[in-house]
Amino acid sequence: MNRLKKYICTTCGVQYDLTSEPPAVCNICDEERQYVNPAGQKWTTLEELKGSRRFQNDICFEEEGLYSLTTKPGFAIGQTAYLLQEPGFHLLWDCITYLDEKTIEDIKKIGGIQAIALSHPHYYSAQTEWAEAFDAPIYIHEDDRKWVQRPSERIVFWSGESLELSAGITLHRLGGHFKGGAVCHWKNGDDGKGVLLTGDIITVVQDQEWVSFMYSYPNLIPLPAGKVKEMADQVKNIPYNRLYNAFHRIVKQNAGERVQKSAERYIKALQGALFST
Repeated sequence: MNRLKKYICTTCGVQYDLTSEPPAVCNICDEERQYVNPAGQKWTTLEELKGSRRFQNDICFEEEGLYSLTTKPGFAIGQTAYLLQEPGFHLLWDCITYLDEKTIEDIKKIGGIQAIALSHPHYYSAQTEWAEAFDAPIYIHEDDRKWVQRPSERIVFWSGESLELSAGITLHRLGGHFKGGAVCHWKNGDDGKGVLLTGDIITVVQDQEWVSFMYSYPNLIPLPAGKVKEMADQVKNIPYNRLYNAFHRIVKQNAGERVQKSAERYIKALQGALFST
C-alpha cells in the first residue's frame, strides 16, 4: 500500500490534500488560465523538494515594513510573496511553495506571520504548510472557494468587496483574472503614501511605468474592456503611490495614476482606438 502524500504540481506549485496516488490532473493547470506542461503532468512533494537540497528562500528587505520572499532557483510559477509588517500584525501576502526550517526561523526572527491572504488560486501553493508553521489563518475570497485543493480549518472565506484585516491593511476584491481576485492595500506603506500589492490581478509589465490586466497570462487571453474599467474604478479612490506585483516588478511612484492610464490604454486597444494595424 502506498503511503499517503500531499502531492505538489511542479508546474503551478499548488499542494493537494493527502492521497495514496498522485491526482490524475492538476485542476489549477488544466484550464485556460494556466497550462499543463507539454512533457506531461508531473508531481513532487515538499519532502522531496527539501531532500534535494537545491532550494532556498531569499528574504529581502524592500522598504520599511515590507520584505519579499522568493525561492531560488525558481520553482513552478516562480512568484514572489511579501511579508507586510504593521505593529502587532504581520501579513504574508500571497504564498510560495517551498518552506524549510531555516525559512521558518528567519521569519520568526523578524516577528513571524499573524495572517496569510491570497490574491488568487495560482499562488495558493503550500499555503496550509505556512499557516500551520506560523499558526495563522488564511484569507481567501469565497468566490474562489472551489479552487482550494487542500482544505483546511485555517481557511477563512471572506465575502463582499473589501475586508479590513488590521488597521491600515485592507483586501479588495477586483475579480478579473479570477472571480475572487483580490489586491491588498497597505495604507501606511511608502512612508504613508500608500502601497498596493496586487499579485497579478493587476500586473506590472516590462515597462514598469505601466500595468496590465489579463484573464490568462501564459495563454494571452485578455479581459473584456468593461471588466478592466470596473477594476480601475474600484481602485481609483484608494490612496497608493507604489505598486508591487507577484514577480518583483514595482511601479515606484504615481502608481495610482499609472493604473488609470494603463486601463485607459488597454480599453482603447481593445476598442480599436489606440492604433491601426
